[in-house]
Amino acid sequence: MRAVVVHQPGGPEALTPVDLPDPVPGPGEVLVRTGAIGVNFKDVYEREGRTGATAPFTPGCEGAGTVVATGPGVTTPAVGDRVAWWAAPASYAELVVVRADATVPVPDDIPDTDAAAVLLQGLTAHYLTTSTWPARKGATALVHSAAGGLGSHLTRLLATAGVRVIGTVSSPAKAAAATAAGAEEVIVRTQQEFAARARELTGGRGVDVVFDGIGRDTFGAGLTCLARRATFVLAGAASGPAPALDPQSLAGHGSVFLTRPTLVDHATDPTELRARAAEVFDWLREGRLTLTIAARHPLADAAAAHTALQSGHTTGKLLLLPTA
Repeated sequence: MRAVVVHQPGGPEALTPVDLPDPVPGPGEVLVRTGAIGVNFKDVYEREGRTGATAPFTPGCEGAGTVVATGPGVTTPAVGDRVAWWAAPASYAELVVVRADATVPVPDDIPDTDAAAVLLQGLTAHYLTTSTWPARKGATALVHSAAGGLGSHLTRLLATAGVRVIGTVSSPAKAAAATAAGAEEVIVRTQQEFAARARELTGGRGVDVVFDGIGRDTFGAGLTCLARRATFVLAGAASGPAPALDPQSLAGHGSVFLTRPTLVDHATDPTELRARAAEVFDWLREGRLTLTIAARHPLADAAAAHTALQSGHTTGKLLLLPTA
């Protein structure tokens, strides 16, 4: 099979297309022929050596495709079933071994490209707006990268629930996409100090919640635009890890709540995973979630996909297609 391997952690050029032996599923596993692979910042961290993976390795975690073989003890899914996953290592490949209980069934009306494009960010947006900070009508949220993959989903779900969304974007070119997703106000971070503008837009009160997937570059300022007893949700670290924080300092920001939730804690149990995924697919049908696929790259061009993702200029999801 064709796959992408990192022999030495580094930049996008470290992603090397190679031929590898076809993998064989073990007990409790299935072998899937991938139809589409999601590209995520988690893959970038992996490529850069920030996750502790031992080289050589194949990066990637998200995809969708068709089961072509099952390991001992597996009855569901079966050969021929279409499935998607968000947490299978070595997903940058034509064939991927996935734990059977880590797959979700893909409905007949959802193509592989949509399933691979929506699952990781869709599940994340689901738990963030239903479990971490249940969306409530009349509240105000600040969503960073509101035109990006996760940010646009968050913006749309929050706006649909009656939350006033103030979105931030990295460039004027992305402002229209954030508005289309449902942001009432859009702040271009390179042109305005977002925290001061957020306080201005809320009459000095501050926002009820900040969803921050950027980390280092926005964390400190984000704390200053929270209302009293508001919530700060650190959902990622696209710019690098957030700086260390003394918990005592939270009192000085208005007795706010700070959380760093992860998808692992909300979509690992098979029953919970499949329930959340089924609702994400329903939301996709209903239009509560919409997809913008920024680009489809051949698997061999994974380096180009990573370069585009890290440029900050993409709007929407990037995919790798094994057959492209």
